[in-house]
Amino acid sequence: MGRGIVSTQSERTVSPHRHFVLVGVFALVLLSLVGRSSFLAVTERKFLQNEGEARATRIADIRAHRGIISDRNGDPLAVSTPMVSVWTDPTVDRLEDRELELVAEVLGRPVDRLKKRLAKSNPGQFVYLARGVGPALASSLVSLAVPGIRFKNEYRRFYPSGEISAHVVGRTDIDDVGQEGVELSMDHVLRGVPGSKRILRDRKGQRIRDLDFFDAPDFGDDIELSIDLRLQFLAYRELKAAVEHSGARSGSVVVLDVQTGDVLALVNQPSYNPNRVGELDFDSMRNRAITDLYEPGSTVKPFAILAALETGNYRPDTVIDTSPGYLLVGRKMVEDPLNRGRITLSEILARSSQVGIAKIALGLEGSHLHDVFHRSGLAAIPATGLPGEVSGVLTDREIGSPIVRASLAYGYGVTASAMQLAQSYLTIASGGVRRQVNLVRGLPHTSDERVFEETDVESLIRMMEGVATTKGTAPRARVPGFDVAGKTGTTRKIKSGKYDDTRHVALFAGMAPSHDPKAVVVVIINEPLGQAIGGGDVAAPVFSRILARSLRILGVAPGKFIGNRDEGSDTEFGRAA
Repeated sequence: MGRGIVSTQSERTVSPHRHFVLVGVFALVLLSLVGRSSFLAVTERKFLQNEGEARATRIADIRAHRGIISDRNGDPLAVSTPMVSVWTDPTVDRLEDRELELVAEVLGRPVDRLKKRLAKSNPGQFVYLARGVGPALASSLVSLAVPGIRFKNEYRRFYPSGEISAHVVGRTDIDDVGQEGVELSMDHVLRGVPGSKRILRDRKGQRIRDLDFFDAPDFGDDIELSIDLRLQFLAYRELKAAVEHSGARSGSVVVLDVQTGDVLALVNQPSYNPNRVGELDFDSMRNRAITDLYEPGSTVKPFAILAALETGNYRPDTVIDTSPGYLLVGRKMVEDPLNRGRITLSEILARSSQVGIAKIALGLEGSHLHDVFHRSGLAAIPATGLPGEVSGVLTDREIGSPIVRASLAYGYGVTASAMQLAQSYLTIASGGVRRQVNLVRGLPHTSDERVFEETDVESLIRMMEGVATTKGTAPRARVPGFDVAGKTGTTRKIKSGKYDDTRHVALFAGMAPSHDPKAVVVVIINEPLGQAIGGGDVAAPVFSRILARSLRILGVAPGKFIGNRDEGSDTEFGRAA
């Protein structure tokens, strides 16, 4: 008992010393921290400030929206609209199943898809839950107040005319970078340069406020195209109806302004809607008017006639004997549907006589015939600036061979796109002046160049008027109130190295009013089905409907002619030259 009392008294004696020791230790630690903080505040102040700012602030881009693409009248074809992207960082935030379900419900997407996207994300990489969300939908997501769901302001391209002008305007990808058409070829002009600013972030990386602005964004420049959206819609509607009615595989239409070389319309079938990024069909995206090459067939016969006129040995009323309706050239038999006998150059063109044009070609120097085709621009790259343009095939190899020369005169052994054929007809419509085709207004282009004598071209146009008469191959190409000049073409396609009698291309190329051309129109219908497969039956009516409306939209008043007149008139196979 006595020992217990002594022990207790001893502990009470030691306790005050322990208290002072502990207080002293804490005091020393506190002084050390204060001293260290003071030391760092003085010696490492700048370093610590930089480190703090690096964790709480960052330099962010200020997006520069793309320039507007419009038609020649200022109607918008491509505009940028503000959108929001929704994202999260799995390395910082973990979304619960219930939170993902709420987000998926607002987005209208299966929650399993969002979970798979998060599961497939790479370590240290943020994940987009949705791109291009509208402001209203983004506000609904913000109101959920789900931690870890973040938002990024972006721009998305919108195309008001959709598939009507898709092959001209093109499209951008999800990051607003040009991928097709003018969006691609003029991307460096349209995209602009982003600005920069410093922002303050919270610990989850969300922007709290802007601190400083360094560089203002340099918005992309606007671009005005030469196309007229009214004509574009008209050409698109007529081509689509013709392709569907004929059961054709595809088709193209090009409309050019004769005075300037401007592309007033360029359409293809099939087409695509650039607003539906996730539903793109790459076959439909091909701009067939500049990428697909065809043997133009009889549409090039006017150039063979022009070569004959240039020699001075032929006139529109020069008579060629086509009897007995066929001609053996080497081992190749050239035939007409019937024996047309003795007919003039004008009738050869109007009735598209193979025998007649072959005899004319055989009477010409091969180099001269090739030179006329070359000067017209038939196989030259149009240089519209659209991506994917190809050059046609026009070679003088073996041009001295009679069969090569004859085949070239009626459009075989040469290939061209719809745009190249339109460019060559533009040379005729311009009175023998070769002009560059223009699509983007304001860009420099080559000077006009006279390549044919005006008198020869005028005689040729008078002869081409006969094509659209009842004795010509395309009476359905006539336009009420206007005289038209043009030429049909019907070619067979090659399969396994041979011409296939079951696959054809129907063409019509022409201009109006023929006495003072204002517009050139080329129509190509690829592989029409059924009984009607010729250019006069399939392509010529499309030409007529497009041209009739186009001339009125362009403000061209009907002339003194009442369309191409029927037999018995002085315009049936061309006026006397």
